[in-house]
Amino acid sequence: MSGLGETSPETSQKAGRPARNLDAARLVGHLETMWRIRAFEEAAIRGLKDGLVLGAIHPSIGQEAVATGVCLNLDRADLLLSTHRGHGHTLAKGADAGAMMRELFGRDGGTCGGKGGSMHIADFSVGMLGANGVVGANIPIAVGAAHAIRLRGGSEIVACLFGDGAINRGPFLEGLNWAKVFDLPVLFVCEDNTWSATTRTADLTAGAGAAARAESLGIPAETLDGNDALALDEAARAAVAALRAGSGPRLLHVKTYRLTGHTAADAAPYRDPAEVEAWREKDPIARLAAALADAGIPAERLEAARAGAYAEMEAIYDEARAAPWPPVAGAYADVQDVGHPAQRAF
Repeated sequence: MSGLGETSPETSQKAGRPARNLDAARLVGHLETMWRIRAFEEAAIRGLKDGLVLGAIHPSIGQEAVATGVCLNLDRADLLLSTHRGHGHTLAKGADAGAMMRELFGRDGGTCGGKGGSMHIADFSVGMLGANGVVGANIPIAVGAAHAIRLRGGSEIVACLFGDGAINRGPFLEGLNWAKVFDLPVLFVCEDNTWSATTRTADLTAGAGAAARAESLGIPAETLDGNDALALDEAARAAVAALRAGSGPRLLHVKTYRLTGHTAADAAPYRDPAEVEAWREKDPIARLAAALADAGIPAERLEAARAGAYAEMEAIYDEARAAPWPPVAGAYADVQDVGHPAQRAF
């Protein structure tokens, strides 16, 4: 096979792997996005070490398949709510990478004018309503957005990604219950990376976890390998189609692993290095690249996806570093101004 296209199961069987139908062109697009996410986050970590990021960075390195599998199945008009670990989700939803890097550096031209930073990136132009620094707080916001869609008769759906730590907070039950009572078009995605900050999630979670809790409320749920880009793409595509057909809320519980500490400054000494290494062997990008190689995609095409992503992020890093600071007059724009208390205080 010399180009991109549908790959027959026989090709995989010859390579000694289980037969799967691969839409190679579609999955090369996923690979490109996954490389862009990783290259962006590695550049952001470098920015933190260079003193250009004035705040925390929560990388999602190792979790890229979740962002692409879910967000590349959404339309531009669909809405997205993310977490404090939201760079990948935002990029995959279509936000401009240069504007995102300027936002992390606090510079003029950032997606939020340089005032949001890493944990509060939003880009309404692509339906990304915002990352959120409060664990689980994005869930009721997503449900509220979906209810607004219902009230105005819209056809969009809402995707809400949250971590495994969020399922042990009140907003999870409250949000899922409300969504099911009104059969709202919300795709809940529990991005289970095993660790709730520095605590193993299994040590503080009672019962069978996210999928079982959703099903107890009557919400269809599915547990998936979060490092299998193909499985995620298929499951998300089916879930999105069901939502558009009026199925009501659904939940995907995707098990993955973050290969860095909780923040870029966290060396994660609380983890067993052997555990990290075992998950590194399951790297979702390498796994998808291997599947595409087995399907006959030329090695130079796969390398071009990696090289193109790193070249793009190197360029936007330099552009963001050279960008000006926001004008002082903008400090009072886009903020709560009921009664104008802050302005009168000065």
